[in-house]
Amino acid sequence: MITRSLLRSLLFAALLAAPAAMSAAAAATPCPNVGLKTTRVTFETGKGRFAYTVEIAATADQQACGMMFRDKMARDTGMSFPMIPPRATGFWMENTALPLDIIYVSPAGRVLNVRRGQPYSRDVLTSAGITGEVIELAAGEAERIGLKPGDRVRR
Repeated sequence: MITRSLLRSLLFAALLAAPAAMSAAAAATPCPNVGLKTTRVTFETGKGRFAYTVEIAATADQQACGMMFRDKMARDTGMSFPMIPPRATGFWMENTALPLDIIYVSPAGRVLNVRRGQPYSRDVLTSAGITGEVIELAAGEAERIGLKPGDRVRR
């Protein structure tokens, strides 16, 4: 069993191991996350089915940049972060100007937990278990559609 303390230590160790050059480049210029491939994701909740077009941050560099330096986001869009291999993970909001709903999805396609990311925060928002994908939506979307742990996520 992974304790919260162990998970936090592992997350911080992973963050510290990231290449310094990538951090310096991200701080110097906006991340080049434009023109990413997109896909449709549907959340099935107690309120119904809700579809979003999400950009896919497939590479390590794309995932490190994520939604950094963006100042707007349409309500029906988001970003997907495939976790290959699946693992417990955590996200933070440094250099991210938009508040976001961070949705941790199990490898079986079920919502594990939803966290609200605050702009520019360095607080690590952790998954509630092994994650196959993380999806970011505009803040408030999860509440609007009634998204809860156990809800289905489909492609």
